[in-house]
This record gives sequence, structure tokens and C-alpha cells, in this order.
Amino acid sequence: MAKTSMVITIGRQYGSGGRVVGRMLAEKLEIPYYDKELLVEAAKDSGICQELFEDHDEKPTRSFLFSLVTGTGTRGDLGGSYMDMPLNHRLFLAQFDTIRRVAGEGPCVIVGRCADYVLRDQANVINVFIKADMQHRVARAVERGADPAKAEDFVKKQDKQRAGYYNYYATTTWGDVNNYDLCLDTGRLGYEKSVELLCDYIRLREEG
Repeated sequence: MAKTSMVITIGRQYGSGGRVVGRMLAEKLEIPYYDKELLVEAAKDSGICQELFEDHDEKPTRSFLFSLVTGTGTRGDLGGSYMDMPLNHRLFLAQFDTIRRVAGEGPCVIVGRCADYVLRDQANVINVFIKADMQHRVARAVERGADPAKAEDFVKKQDKQRAGYYNYYATTTWGDVNNYDLCLDTGRLGYEKSVELLCDYIRLREEG
């Protein structure tokens, strides 16, 4: 039986270990974990090829000019006929629907993909942002195969990409403290203590 009734969304800086924290938290609370798994579910729900979700995963639209040319409108504007929309918007809306579905099925952990924005009107959602100092994030990037001489630029590029994706589709800003219930620094706490702190916070929220 799940040890919480909450849905936890996790936004994260690149290299901060947000995925690691999310998975550890889900295991500890005995609830489903969605990261890349969300792409599989969205593909099943929508009938759109999974590879397309993977190719566009958390990547912003190519440019504002591209939006004008394709008629996609401005940030947060997803109106109009579904089939008339460009592919990137259809993929986002498919993920939007899947996020709402899995959150409606019960407690879970969802990493990235604007989940905090998608679920902003639900009372049983806890939004978390995971960060770390640049030194920690660069070291993690190198561990994952980045060129040490270019790792810091790579980390900054990944953050810029995530911010661009979030800021394009949401009406709020990626990393803005007002979007989150809790912000944790894994560079200071480490992963295990971050999970412990999250569990304590979840318990306190449920006690009301």
C-alpha cells in the first residue's frame, strides 16, 4: 500500500540528481515513478509513435519565428483545432493528458515535463525543485560522459533547454520559487537526506 496520497512533481537543474531523488522517493513511498516512462504512456494513450515523444522530449520549439510561420501563437497559447496544430504542440498536449491521467489514478512521482504547471489546480500535489551548485553538477555531467573541458557549458545548455521548453508551454517561469512548495540543494544534502526531508515534508502536509 502506498505510503502517501500525494502526487509529487520534480523540476530540476541538469546534473542535480533530480531523477535519482525522484526514483528513490517513489521507491520509499511505494508509488509509481514517471520520467521517461511518461513518454511510453503518452504514446499508448495518443497513438503517436514513441520515438517522436523521445525526439521532442523537454525540448523547446525551434524559435519564435518558427512559431509565427507555423501559426502556433505565443507562449501558453494552445488553442485551435488539435489536428491543425504542429507536431510539437500535439506531443505536449498528449503528455498533458497523460500527466493528468496518471495523477488522477493515485499517488506518484512525476519528473519534469511541466507537470507542476499541468497539475497546478490539484490540491494533492507537492511541487519540488532540485538544484545543486555548478561544481557538483559539472562533476555529475563528467561522470555521465561529458568532456571535462566543455562540461560547464554543456550543463548550462541543458538548463537553457529545459527552461525554454517550460517557459514556452507554461504561463509561469522555470525555476521560479513561486511555482514550488520546496526547493532542495542536493549538493549540500546529498540524495538520501534529500529524500528523507521530502518524506518529512509530505507527512507534515498530509497531517494538515
